[in-house]
Amino acid sequence: MQPKHLLILAAATWPSLAPAQPKTAAHPAANAPARPSSAMPKSIGKFDDWQAVTHQEAGQPLCYAFVRAASSQPALRGRGEVVLTVTQRPGGRDAVAISAGFPYAANAEVQMSVEQAQLAFYTAGRSAFARDGRAAVAAFEKARQAVAKSPGPSGTVTDSFSLRGFSAAYAAINKACPAK
Repeated sequence: MQPKHLLILAAATWPSLAPAQPKTAAHPAANAPARPSSAMPKSIGKFDDWQAVTHQEAGQPLCYAFVRAASSQPALRGRGEVVLTVTQRPGGRDAVAISAGFPYAANAEVQMSVEQAQLAFYTAGRSAFARDGRAAVAAFEKARQAVAKSPGPSGTVTDSFSLRGFSAAYAAINKACPAK
């Protein structure tokens, strides 16, 4: 992936860096502009279907692993990229988010199935955030696919994500941004 594309992806996934739980019904990340980073994103590596990236935020390392949706049904006209992201930063670990490519309705919920595990996500703007990031990561490490069902603009939207390479990408971001 070219550095220019990493910067675009970094800007597009800033909402995935939000806290793991909403503070109010109107989540501040929903309308927040993309924050500038102090350094260009740098690829850590590509691991099968997953990409791992790092960059500096307020002088601190921030690392994330991401994968684009392998399939989305139904196809929505004008929908942006659909990306599943896991972020590690000094102040928060295992932040799991979906960038939906469309704005969610207020108070919408997303359900993700990872084999037998059912994971709940809350929404803010164009992103959905795992209520329990650690449980999501644990499920991702054991599975081959994650399927998210979201309330879309005109019915349910189903996005499938490959988990092939997740464990290696996750290990890479943990090594690049270790817990403190």
